[in-house]
Parts: sequence; C-alpha cells; structure tokens
Amino acid sequence: MKGTYLGEFEEIVLLVVGVFNGEAYGVNVKRRLIEQLNRKITLSAVHSALHRLERKGFVRSELSEASNVRGGKRKRLFTITTEGSQALEMARQIRERLWKEMKAITIKTSI
Repeated sequence: MKGTYLGEFEEIVLLVVGVFNGEAYGVNVKRRLIEQLNRKITLSAVHSALHRLERKGFVRSELSEASNVRGGKRKRLFTITTEGSQALEMARQIRERLWKEMKAITIKTSI
C-alpha cells in the first residue's frame, strides 16, 4: 500500500475536490480549506497535495478552456477518481471504528 497512504492534509484536499465536483482548481481549493480549517495555507501546499493525489491516482486533472477573465490562461481542474472516493471511504470507516472504540473506553472509565 506504499504510495497510496492518504495523509490528513491530502484527505481534506481530496474531500474539497469532491465537493467542487469537477470545478476544483488550486485557488478555490485553497479558499475553501482556509474557510474550513481556519488556518494559514499556501497555494504551493495545495498544489503539492493535488499533484501527490494525482500521482496516487486519487484525482485526475485537465486544463479548462482559456478565459478572458484570466488573461487567456487556462485553469487546471481536478476531479476525484473512483480510487480517490474509495480511499476517502476507507479513511472514514477507520476513523469511525476508532471513534467508537474510544467512546466505549471513555464510557467504561467514567462509570
């Protein structure tokens, strides 16, 4: 499973890519992360995570059409893949199991 491990930041970036449903690109992902995490995030950190996720096969990207608003530049749009969705689901299941275990232990020790 080496190379397909999903780190915490990558997991959150991948979730945001899924939320944007094919319209995710560096700047809007960064904005959403700052809103959700309430911490400073650089665009280069977002781009690094997106490119790592693409190498792992969790997202795919394509260039959008050129835009006059962007001075003729094209955006690199990211979309979550089936493998990315599966990785998120696995991470969610692991977290849920661990939360249940922790709650069970906390209840036992507080009685």
